[in-house]
Amino acid sequence: MSVHSYGILLYRCSAGHLQVMLVHPGGPFWAGKDAGAWSIPKGLPEAEEAGLETARREFREETGFEVDGNFIELGVLRQASGKIVHAWALQGDLDVDRIRSNTFTLEWPRRSGTLREYPEVDSGGWFSLKEARSKINPGQAGFLERLQEKLEAS
Repeated sequence: MSVHSYGILLYRCSAGHLQVMLVHPGGPFWAGKDAGAWSIPKGLPEAEEAGLETARREFREETGFEVDGNFIELGVLRQASGKIVHAWALQGDLDVDRIRSNTFTLEWPRRSGTLREYPEVDSGGWFSLKEARSKINPGQAGFLERLQEKLEAS
């Protein structure tokens, strides 16, 4: 059975250039990793929760910001892990230095018996599409192309 995740790709035009907002996952596994480690804010649904509702909740939990507006459906992609990601794009702007994420508890170091709390997202950034292609999880890169195509078509 596949795991489905729902997220939002926030974008803006800055000085006439398209930028997207990505987040870097927190915790010891991702510390020091950059290329291919970044993601759109996304997560798993709660019971009876619709896809876009999940994406909006996860965005709020991982960034501390509410989002609303004219969402652009970007479809579905399968990551190498097998996770199926559903995404929407939304034009907006936020100060990535003000991102405040929810946290999770992890035993670290492994088998140490010590439980530590980590932010689900430890940072966010605005990137050109070229920069974003090198930073985003390869299984989500197709969302960048889909966004660009949809914006060029409108």
